[in-house]
Amino acid sequence: MPRILIVDDERAIRNTLREILEYENYLVDEAVDGPAALEQVGKEAYDVILCDIKMPQMDGIEVLEHVLKIADTPVVMISGHGNIETAVEAIKKGAYDYISKPLDLNRLLITLRNAMDKSRLVTETKALKRKVSKQYDMIGESVAITGIKDMIEKVAATDARVLITGESGTGKELVARWLHEKSNRAEGPFVEVNCAAIPSELIESVLFGHEKGSFTSAIKQRKGDFEQATDGTLFLDEIGDMSLSAQAKVLRALQEKKIMRVGGEKEIPVNVRVVAATNKNLLEEVQNKNFREDLYHRLSVILIHVPTLNERSEDIPLLAAHFMEDICESNGKPLITFEESAMDALKSIQWSGNIRELRNVVERLAILCDGNITAGDVSQYAQPLKG
Repeated sequence: MPRILIVDDERAIRNTLREILEYENYLVDEAVDGPAALEQVGKEAYDVILCDIKMPQMDGIEVLEHVLKIADTPVVMISGHGNIETAVEAIKKGAYDYISKPLDLNRLLITLRNAMDKSRLVTETKALKRKVSKQYDMIGESVAITGIKDMIEKVAATDARVLITGESGTGKELVARWLHEKSNRAEGPFVEVNCAAIPSELIESVLFGHEKGSFTSAIKQRKGDFEQATDGTLFLDEIGDMSLSAQAKVLRALQEKKIMRVGGEKEIPVNVRVVAATNKNLLEEVQNKNFREDLYHRLSVILIHVPTLNERSEDIPLLAAHFMEDICESNGKPLITFEESAMDALKSIQWSGNIRELRNVVERLAILCDGNITAGDVSQYAQPLKG
């Protein structure tokens, strides 16, 4: 049952609200003043708080400010002495709503239901964020991974551009996401562009957007990824595969912090942090005239190299156990564990596909094996095409 806290110095008001809310199947607690309310909030989780504004010791606005520091509970302000200015101040301070006395019963109940819907959404969003964060955990205790984590801690809070290098499947996207999650832009969007997967004739439209009618299939205006990533992070994955013409426009966008849509005439300011990644040696690409040197230097303010899985084999047991736990949980299966010999067998494999290949192997073992994973299971199923 939903739990409501009533904060009011008038006993009659508290009793009346209690009778109404308990009739509607709410659990109700009371507080006679601000300090008592804060003590209650520290002990109990509430779905909604109804708080009077005019009270001795601490007024309702002060209670509101303190509650918002320690809980995500929606606070509905109530008052018999209020006016428009008071209501506006309460909402600006973070109150969910403001209701004047004498209370309209229907308005009160509707407001409570809406406030609880918001509270549930906040809780679900936090749970989803925790799930997403778990999905993108950076697993490993090797010297190389510890160094990358330290580098992320140092540069994440800045707007410095970062170029991430490493073979396919090593986890370059993971580094980019952690740079975003630990930055001041974490509440903004994280927009990923796979430059290798987009045809060269479409990449400029994807990055910068287009105006309606600018080409045959442009039936409506589209904002590009630079605009969509405003106040967040734009991750240009496999940037080494970007066409030279698109590189020139990206360079201009980075220099001037403005873009122009395809077919457009107006410059649009953009505020994004650009993180790029590649599995190519861009300095060689520069020498071969496949990549602009000036763009390389714009992108590589900070360089982070992600090692291959073979270079950090001591992390394989942690990674394999993490993947197995995640896979079993997602499929509703009891947790399957690895024997020590199985871990040794995994460590002895040459992982050409890096972490991506390891995860696929763990998923295969989870599906095909019963009980603990043995060295024989690894030998049989890890690389069946090489058997």
